[in-house]
Amino acid sequence: MPKAEYYGTGRRKSAIARVRLVHGNGQILINDKDIDTYFGLETLKLIVRQPLKLTGTVEKFNVIAKVEGGGTTGQAGAIRLGVARALLKAEDNHRPAMKSAGFLTRDPRMIERKKYGLKKARRAPQFSKR
Repeated sequence: MPKAEYYGTGRRKSAIARVRLVHGNGQILINDKDIDTYFGLETLKLIVRQPLKLTGTVEKFNVIAKVEGGGTTGQAGAIRLGVARALLKAEDNHRPAMKSAGFLTRDPRMIERKKYGLKKARRAPQFSKR
C-alpha cells in the first residue's frame, strides 16, 4: 500500500510554499534543511508549527516544504497556510478549529506599487522653498 501524501499550497506577500504532509514522526524539512537550521528565530518556527499543534498532529506527520520568494516572515506564513490546507485534505474534521484560528485565510496584504514622481509608493521628494 503506498504511503498517503497530502499537498497544500500557501502564499504570503511574494513567498510561495508547496507543502507535502507524509505520515511520520514530526520532522519538518524546508528546502531540504531542518526547520532549526532554516529559520533562526523561534517565533518563525512557532508560526510554522501552529496548525499542527492546534490539531494535535505534531508527532503524526512529517512536513516537507519547498518555499521560494519573499523574506523569512513571509515564507513562514506561506508554509503555515500550506500546512493548514494539507491538514484539511488529511482530516477534514479540523476545519472549524483552524478556521476560527485564522489559519485558512490567505493574507491579502501586498506591497503597494511605486508611483511616478515619487521616490517610493507614497514617499515624495524632499521639498525646499528655495
